[in-house]
Amino acid sequence: YVCSSCGRTHAVGRSCGNRHCPTCQQHKTKAWLTKQTDRLLPCPYFLITFTVPSALRAFIRSHQRICYAALFEASSAALQTLAADPKYLGSKRIGFFGVLHTWGRTLEYHPHVHYVVPGGAINEDGTRWLPSRANFFVPVKALSVIFRAKFREIMDRIGLLAKIDKDVWRQKWVVHSRAVGDGRASLQYLAPYVFRVAISDRRIVSFDDHQVTFSYRKSGSNQCRKMTLDPLEFIRRFLQHVLPRGFQKVRHYGFLSPNSRHGLEAVRWLVYLHNNQIYVLLARCALEKPDPLPPVRCAECGARMYVAAILQPTYCDTS
Repeated sequence: YVCSSCGRTHAVGRSCGNRHCPTCQQHKTKAWLTKQTDRLLPCPYFLITFTVPSALRAFIRSHQRICYAALFEASSAALQTLAADPKYLGSKRIGFFGVLHTWGRTLEYHPHVHYVVPGGAINEDGTRWLPSRANFFVPVKALSVIFRAKFREIMDRIGLLAKIDKDVWRQKWVVHSRAVGDGRASLQYLAPYVFRVAISDRRIVSFDDHQVTFSYRKSGSNQCRKMTLDPLEFIRRFLQHVLPRGFQKVRHYGFLSPNSRHGLEAVRWLVYLHNNQIYVLLARCALEKPDPLPPVRCAECGARMYVAAILQPTYCDTS
């Protein structure tokens, strides 16, 4: 590329399109965030996170496609089961979506699922909105017990239960639930994880044939730290977060599912009706599609750059 202002030339890696590439797909984050923000309902939201014991992580890493699907199945079923309890919402017809996340700040393996959940449900005949409390959705202790039981049932059903240490089922499984207001903050938090990989190029401080150094922030601290790893260990940590081919890491359930009998606008109308608010149906204007990729900018002056030449890869004959 050649800068239109300062005339500098820059070599820019061509996009490969792989969802695990640090360079590709970053432009989709803003579009996803805009779409999900537009779908928010006028009600309180919760960010609910399902985690698994550390003793189970090695097993999950060895059976990723099966276990990741089981995490989604068990956690979503646990949410719907507890929401159906008359002590809470009294209906399993809730709507939510989840994002699978597998890495920690130093690339360690830590699979868990984040759910963004509107605080309420539709009653069984679909005519009324049943709100939750603004700061409470369902009890996390009971939720963790149901989650553990359902995950165990799935492992038994598919014939993998005998391969798991029995102590795992006696341990406490941790589920976090946090009220997040109107939901915008939780979307801001999750958006980077949808299209981001375990580590970005800007976090890599230096590397050579003997070591790789990258920056990270310890949980609960804003202080930037550095970690140095052997190249093979760095590659091992990175590759354990590459998802199985074609695996869907974002999943929608209930009335947020594309297959729901109740459209999102119908649910929104029920929420407005419950809150004694005026619901206005607006015709959506056809908007121009944004550019699929933002313009490439010069790293020196920030001006727009233009393609000067396409360089084909060269290969060395080491025979």
